[in-house]
Amino acid sequence: MAQTFDVCIRGAGVVGRTLALLLARERLRVALVAATPAPWVPPAEAGSPAGDDVRAYALNTASRSLLESVRSWPDAAHATAVRHMEVHGDRSGRVTFDAGPQQGDALAWIVDVPALESRLADAVRFQPQVELVPAPVPAALTVICEGRASRTRDELGVEFDVTPYAQHAIATRLHCEKPHGEVARQWFLPDGILAFLPLDGDQGNSVAVVWSVSQERVAEAMALDAEAFAQRLQEASQNALGALRPIGSRASWPLQQARARRWCGALPVQPARGAQRTWALAGDAAHTVHPLAGQGLNLGLADAESLARMVRTRDYWRGVGDLRVLRQYERERKAALLPVGLAMDGLQQLFGRSEGAVQSLRNWGMQGFEFSGPLKDWVARRAMGTP
Repeated sequence: MAQTFDVCIRGAGVVGRTLALLLARERLRVALVAATPAPWVPPAEAGSPAGDDVRAYALNTASRSLLESVRSWPDAAHATAVRHMEVHGDRSGRVTFDAGPQQGDALAWIVDVPALESRLADAVRFQPQVELVPAPVPAALTVICEGRASRTRDELGVEFDVTPYAQHAIATRLHCEKPHGEVARQWFLPDGILAFLPLDGDQGNSVAVVWSVSQERVAEAMALDAEAFAQRLQEASQNALGALRPIGSRASWPLQQARARRWCGALPVQPARGAQRTWALAGDAAHTVHPLAGQGLNLGLADAESLARMVRTRDYWRGVGDLRVLRQYERERKAALLPVGLAMDGLQQLFGRSEGAVQSLRNWGMQGFEFSGPLKDWVARRAMGTP
């Protein structure tokens, strides 16, 4: 007898696997479409040889709690706490955050991508309600978690409004002369935005690097030899961690902000008899934001939590793919995404300008924000994913 499924999830990345585990807890039969994993290749370099996976995610308290609930949080060696954060302007502007006043264990955790994906894969393998399938299968609800270049979203005719930034992200890993001290550091500079994210636990001496540079300069930066590249980053980081040595390959990809106009709907081909089949978007297939605040995966995991909660709390007589339930999910997530998208876009536009008057204004604003008290605490709690 052919296997029947309640939900088919297209995309077995972090968001797709997390959603599969959440729905399986509701005793739903979940098909997870997972082709043979290929080595990671940056979006801008599709078709080029794959290097080391140098990505790292900044995950907040809400994301950690969600992943712990499905027993997929990595061990301490692969999830480094951020106790403090320093944000430097291009002049004297400076903002600091500390986990202590927020009564939290950490502002965020910097998580190795391969370690997180491995834990989720193990959890899926031992969840009998989830079955890995090589191709999409019929189900009451299809959830599309294929990333920002989703083919299924395009096949459904969903418009994906993209605002490209004139920037590329460059990611790599560095070994530092000085320990990072569980501090995340970020510099808003005339030639880009540089972030050092702590790795390898509380005593670690390595960082994940995300450097957003103009598209005119990305080719030059990628062409630098290892020593020259490390020297460039050492100067840009104001020698904060001493001498730097690359320990991973470099990857780059274009930056954008994007959002799908529709997040749910009915599938164009319906069964001759039976309940309507529907679809929904989640994660980068639904939205992307600038990485300067590290909120991309947090937003995707919040999508998974919201959709699973809507399914769990639906009226007993509504099906898993009921469009009213899906539209409620869409409204909730669009409302949550709007202020984040506006804030990220506003910061990117503000720090992307080099006029002297603009530099003075934004650094004055940073100094004012540093001493804003309740406002600064509120922003910190929002970023941490706490009330």
